Amino acid sequence: MAILLPTISSTFIAISGILVAFGWYAIAKRKIERHTKLMNWAAIFATLFFITYVSRTAFVGNTMFGGPDDIRIIYQIFLIFHIILATVGGVMGLITLRYAYKKRFDKHRKIGPWSSVIWLCTAVTGVTVYLLLYVIYPGGHTTGVLDVIFGW
Repeated sequence: MAILLPTISSTFIAISGILVAFGWYAIAKRKIERHTKLMNWAAIFATLFFITYVSRTAFVGNTMFGGPDDIRIIYQIFLIFHIILATVGGVMGLITLRYAYKKRFDKHRKIGPWSSVIWLCTAVTGVTVYLLLYVIYPGGHTTGVLDVIFGW
């Protein structure tokens, strides 16, 4: 049960990233309707990820890195990098979506490619964090989010 929510949230982020990639491909082929549908679904799956992640953090806590001590600092740096990417990507994604919904396509076209690349990196680093925490190494104990981020 302890791995169920992280598996679900990681699946949501992976699906979101895949949909963004397909959406980007669709717009490159000038398939606007397909692009719109794919990006809307990507946003839905990103939102599902966020809800699942925040719920787990609030009610259960986060998992400490359970791998070897000699790579713990590398993991912590990678995790902080992922968190920064996720925060920037999430905010940029919201701005990009807002421009699209407001039909401000001039601005949407400028920020969209950047948002997409950052979100794809977020998805990849998010799945990597999941693999490091639950698949490659055994998960550590559950604790508060700041303890996990800074390895306290």
